[in-house]
Amino acid sequence: MSPSPFVLESLGRYARPGGDSRARTRVFDVAMGRGRHALPIARGGYCVYGVDVNPEALQDAARVAQREGVRLRVWSADLTQHPLPRAYFDVVLVTRYLQRDLFPAIRGALVPGGIVIYETFTVKQLALGVGPKSPDHLLEPGELPRHFDDFEVLFYEEVERPEAIARLVARKNHHRATEPQS
Repeated sequence: MSPSPFVLESLGRYARPGGDSRARTRVFDVAMGRGRHALPIARGGYCVYGVDVNPEALQDAARVAQREGVRLRVWSADLTQHPLPRAYFDVVLVTRYLQRDLFPAIRGALVPGGIVIYETFTVKQLALGVGPKSPDHLLEPGELPRHFDDFEVLFYEEVERPEAIARLVARKNHHRATEPQS
C-alpha cells in the first residue's frame, strides 16, 4: 500500500524542522507496520522512529531502510505496557489505527509546538462493507479533534468516499499553564 498523500503533504506543510534541518526533526510513527509512511519520511531526511507490536513487520522495514541507506529506528512494543517518552517528538503520526487509551500518551510525547498527524476510519466505513468492523477501531463523527481539544487544529476533515476517514493536523500549544502565585 502506498503512503497517504495527506500524511506526506501535511508533514511538508506543517512540520517545522527541529533546529535547522529535517535531520533534527523527530517523527514518530505509531503502529508503523512495514513502514508505509516511515520509510518515505526517512528518505526525505527526517529522523524517524516507529513502533509496532509486530516484530516481523518492523524487521522488514528496517531491512529496506538499511538497504537504501536511510536511518530508521524501530521499536517492537505494546504502548499500553511501555510508555512513550514525554515531550520528545516533533511529529507524531498515526494512520489507520485507533486505540483510544493511547491519546494521552500521544499528546504527551509531543514537544511544545509539535504536531500530530492523524488519519483513520470513522463509523461510516461500516456502510462500505470493508475495513474495521469493531466500534473500538472506528471514530464517531467529530470525535478526533475532541482528543486534541487544547491543541491548535490546523486542519480537520471527515470524508465518506472512497473510504470513510477522519484527518487531523493539530499543533501542541507552546505555553505551559502557570502555577497560582501564593
